Amino acid sequence: MSDGARSLRIQLLIGFMCVALVVYFVLLGRIAMAFITTGEPAAVGLGIALLALPLIGIWAMVSTLRAGLTHQRLARTVRDEGMELDVNSLPRMPSGRIQRDAADELFAKVRDELENDPDNWRRWYRLARAYDYAGDRSRAREAMKKAVELEERR
Repeated sequence: MSDGARSLRIQLLIGFMCVALVVYFVLLGRIAMAFITTGEPAAVGLGIALLALPLIGIWAMVSTLRAGLTHQRLARTVRDEGMELDVNSLPRMPSGRIQRDAADELFAKVRDELENDPDNWRRWYRLARAYDYAGDRSRAREAMKKAVELEERR
């Protein structure tokens, strides 16, 4: 499957999931309003609590989409500038993940680059990718946040 077809399938899946969530939020909101309009104190309380869930869900969905679009923009820039990490030649496990020693070696190289240029968002982006390849998702997210922060300041 080509990258374009794969990207389109992912975008369609994301679109479908967003539409499904919006439908779910609307239905949940209608149920909440039905509880609230009964006038019964317990039902009104439950309705208000139910009304909060779609609001939290919409906030989470919008935040996630915004972050994803920002990360895609950074990825495109890094790729266009020829700075994307090349992991094609790294040894892989049967699952397809990069072998731990190779990922750690890549991480050490990228960390050294960052130490020499700590205010460059591209270096933080590369560090986030190296953390991801090494399997450290929480540090990858933190490094990506830093990359986004630095890029937005330019």
